[in-house]
Amino acid sequence: MSVFIAEYFKCIAIYIKNKDATILNTVIGLGTVAGQTAYNILAFNCPCSPQKNYLYGLAAIGVPALAFFVIGVMMNQNTWDVVSECRTRRCRKLSPTAAFVLLGSIVGRAIAAPITWTVISLLRGEAYVCAFSEFLNFSSLVNFTSASPGPEIMARFPCNSTPVLFINYTGVVQRQLKYESQLLGWLLVGLISLSVFLVLCLKTCFSPLGYHQEAYWSEYCSSERALFQRTAEVHAKYHAAENVKSFFGFVALESQEKQFFADCKGIKSVIPRLEWNRVTGVYLYREVDDAPLYSRLSKWAMYTNEHDC
Repeated sequence: MSVFIAEYFKCIAIYIKNKDATILNTVIGLGTVAGQTAYNILAFNCPCSPQKNYLYGLAAIGVPALAFFVIGVMMNQNTWDVVSECRTRRCRKLSPTAAFVLLGSIVGRAIAAPITWTVISLLRGEAYVCAFSEFLNFSSLVNFTSASPGPEIMARFPCNSTPVLFINYTGVVQRQLKYESQLLGWLLVGLISLSVFLVLCLKTCFSPLGYHQEAYWSEYCSSERALFQRTAEVHAKYHAAENVKSFFGFVALESQEKQFFADCKGIKSVIPRLEWNRVTGVYLYREVDDAPLYSRLSKWAMYTNEHDC
């Protein structure tokens, strides 16, 4: 039963990863929101000390976002496609258009969690209040009549441990800083939304493919990637079984695996390096029969557009 459940969740994960990037980004965003909320409730603790507040608050906003971005880049298969392409062919056949598309894909997927963390941090306001409390111009507050406190006292406002003379201004200071924090958060949301819209417009304007052709191309890439992964898994298991059999003289296979491997007779036991080089580069722009696959699709797009009824 546990094996069945594990395989079930594995299939769901593969489907989400290969079929629908929107679902994957949504899951990442919700997970980031949950993690950020849990961090603020369980771990966030402003030091309420001059200079330390600023570093602690900015670290609470920026460091997790940077870590999420690096993890997102590492988990993106396109990153290692680019690395393999540059290592194998020194990026000689990676055109500027291909580089822009791939880097956009890598950054676009990796930036979902960092942006979510930063926006939620600003909308909640705790980290911003902690970071900038000591820099607030106290004399700008409404109905302020007392002497301006120093940074040591201002840094204590996030912790509600201010002297009696300024205790009535604690709520005012926190509301002012949360107002600034949430304003920055909503401005960041609007700026990112506008940037995404402009990028999608530019992508559509400069793409040689139509809408349906883009959909077909995406489906083709997804199907090719899924088939390659499944075939590579079977080939690796078959080759491992052959090596184990040559070492021990036999291999312990289950009945289903015996029948399955019997149907795999005649497959390549060793794949030449030249053929590996053809599939380990940037898959969108690798060479197939000495012609770039993307340029072939572009020619097909122009042909279908010219003969469109």
